[in-house]
Amino acid sequence: MSNWSIEFIGIFAGVLGIIAWFPQLNKIWIQKSAEGISLFAFCLIFIALLLWFIYGFLISSPSLMISNGATLIMIFLVLWGSWKIQKNTKN
Repeated sequence: MSNWSIEFIGIFAGVLGIIAWFPQLNKIWIQKSAEGISLFAFCLIFIALLLWFIYGFLISSPSLMISNGATLIMIFLVLWGSWKIQKNTKN
């Protein structure tokens, strides 16, 4: 199997992982609900994805960099939206 075929599998897995975050983003940004969201857990996920992105960069893996970079953006949007909602709820 060629190296790009292997990378394609990684990119496809990454796309599925990114799609999995859309319901959470919908709940936070459209429905304006951060109920059940653990900012601590999402911060840990963010750090883990950042480390996977760095690892992908160090081994020159486009699939790791693309999928984890895009998922980092999704997690950032979840964290930002949750923080805004939880901050507004406390006021």
